Amino acid sequence: QVQLAESGGGSVQAGGSLRLSCAASRTTYSLNCMGWFRRAPGKEREAVARISSGSGSTWYRESVKGRFTISQGNAKNSVYLQMNSLKPEDTAMYYCAADIACTRMFGLLLPDRYWGQGTQVTVSL
Repeated sequence: QVQLAESGGGSVQAGGSLRLSCAASRTTYSLNCMGWFRRAPGKEREAVARISSGSGSTWYRESVKGRFTISQGNAKNSVYLQMNSLKPEDTAMYYCAADIACTRMFGLLLPDRYWGQGTQVTVSL
């Protein structure tokens, strides 16, 4: 079973930065669609960013555009999420997700097969 391991979460003040990392293990095939989701307390899970390794194309939710950057890691089947200018409303558990190919969900192309355990991001004023 493919496993995804996230790291890099933590607590920062508003305006600060964090970089999340995600690496897949127990797989010999390429996970061509990788992304990040988040769930804040009392809210639904939402997609944050996605990258397709074949084309290099990316997608961001509107509220993080210009502040977050998703990129492929140096290792196969790994991905980063650089988060700058963090706001209190970015506070959430962040989850890495991956798939061999993106799945169309809610009009978006997103990964949906494998999930990490999550890493907490807390942004304070």
